Amino acid sequence: MTLDFLDRFDFFAGVPDSQLKPMCNWLMNKYGIGENHVIAANEGNAVALAAGYHLATGKTPVVYMQNSGIGNIINPVASLMNDKVYGIPCVFVVGWRGEPGVHDEPQHIYQGEVTVTLLEDMDISTFVIDKTTTRQALDAKMAEFDELLAKGKQVAFVVKKGALEYDGKVKYKNDNTMLREEIIRHITDATGEDVIVSTTGKASRELFEIREANGRTHGHDFLTVGSMGHSSSIALGIALKRKDKRVWIIDGDGAALMHMGAMAVLGANKPENVVHIVINNSAHETVGGMPTVAGQIDIVAIARGCGYPEAICVDSFEALDEALRNARETKGLKLIEVKCSIGARDDLGRPTVTAMENKINFMRTLGSME
Repeated sequence: MTLDFLDRFDFFAGVPDSQLKPMCNWLMNKYGIGENHVIAANEGNAVALAAGYHLATGKTPVVYMQNSGIGNIINPVASLMNDKVYGIPCVFVVGWRGEPGVHDEPQHIYQGEVTVTLLEDMDISTFVIDKTTTRQALDAKMAEFDELLAKGKQVAFVVKKGALEYDGKVKYKNDNTMLREEIIRHITDATGEDVIVSTTGKASRELFEIREANGRTHGHDFLTVGSMGHSSSIALGIALKRKDKRVWIIDGDGAALMHMGAMAVLGANKPENVVHIVINNSAHETVGGMPTVAGQIDIVAIARGCGYPEAICVDSFEALDEALRNARETKGLKLIEVKCSIGARDDLGRPTVTAMENKINFMRTLGSME
């Protein structure tokens, strides 16, 4: 399916998804980042942006996301957009990860099973687009959707893998030099027998492969394969009850932005045994490389404003190693922002243990499970 059916709309907000990469590339080539296209911190943020656009113009916005983001839109859809409240029309484009019958990663399985049900439970009429969907069928459904949108309702196109087509390419890059996998290697060298909570995406995959290559146990690592943006809160929950353990967080800039309030909670609690590392490549790299706003903000200043006693930004391995040594040798909540390039190995694998096995091994290391 080509993307010209979206030409009728002129405002898009969302969070990138690999399933929607053709659409993401189309948006970057057509609009870039600006008043017609905003890459949001999270999907609820995108819904609120869309509401503001409608209030300002009277027109219908488009919000795009992976289906994992549906949870983030439930509140603003139900309490803001719904026609029993403000009645703000919106078109959702949702990448369907974990589609039943299609192999996918464990964090997508249940979400995939309930995707359509969740949307319809929120009174969002849905239409599934796959490789066989014709333009005629899409136009007919859009005519039905127009009637609903005119009544202040919301509709959704749920997109199966490979359903969208776009030939245009976008090259995502930055001026940083350090590779994320090598950054994580330096972290694992510094952390010893401490525990690590790593964010979803390529960071956890690289951490797993580094342990494999070194013949090291995976029991010290909690690989957060889903729930983007929540790794630092998971780590805080561990640290508050296990003050005998230093807990290192390997976070990403997109994840840190998605639920930035977690930094305020960390800063308010000030656990002395937490080191929060934000690897910042200013990109949603795992799902295609579209930019985040992390290259335009001061993460160190934000951390300090949230109450972190120490926060530093590094852009070289020498500075990183020094910051890691300091974190290892002294107590107190710390944040280390690491400037990172975009890119990963083409042959980067995925964890060969299940999420449940990872949980059990990790809890055994902590001594919280026999």
